[in-house]
Amino acid sequence: MHFHVHLVEDDLNLNEVLTSYLKAEGWEVHSFLTGKQAQKALTPAPHLWILDIMLPDIHGYDLLRDIKRAAASTPVIFISARDAELDRVLGLEMGSDDYIAKPFLPKELIIRAKRLLERSYGGQGVLERQTVTLGDYEVDPASRMIRHGGEPIYLTAKEFDLLLFLANHPGQALSRDQILNEVWGQDYFGSDRVVDDVVRRVRRRVPLIRIETIYGYGYRVVTA
Repeated sequence: MHFHVHLVEDDLNLNEVLTSYLKAEGWEVHSFLTGKQAQKALTPAPHLWILDIMLPDIHGYDLLRDIKRAAASTPVIFISARDAELDRVLGLEMGSDDYIAKPFLPKELIIRAKRLLERSYGGQGVLERQTVTLGDYEVDPASRMIRHGGEPIYLTAKEFDLLLFLANHPGQALSRDQILNEVWGQDYFGSDRVVDDVVRRVRRRVPLIRIETIYGYGYRVVTA
């Protein structure tokens, strides 16, 4: 699949380096140095946004909100050189799908981008192809949509992948490590607390699906 990636990074040298690495993967890359430039390219949506939070003209959180309003399911990797813990939580709460703190190696970003693209648009594992029914909800992997009473519910890429993984193992206790390996990939570098953050968001978006916490271990979907 030919992927389109939008990169927002105000540091010209870093922007050029990252663009070079992304293009080396065969992806079509549009890079922006300001948030206002990026706002003009919200539609048509790319396959992936890579977004620095510290921009010279607008706040990265504001741009992230605009991105998700334009296309809620488009995956976003958030970059920050600030307080890593605070930005990670706030970014995930607002809909980002992954987080990387500066300084980082360009190769690490490429690995994360590959994993996210595979899981969002055709990787194996979490992307089972049959529609799963959970109560009144339908989880459709082909269209990456959740529907309730025929109405769509828009989830981020990570929210959808996590819910689909749980839905494909109804009643089964799944550890945080299992969820991390399946949804984020075995080369994920961050804390397993990211699982808790995404589960909390999924619970808010699909409150009629019972996701039970198994304290000190992980989660399971309760079907009865």
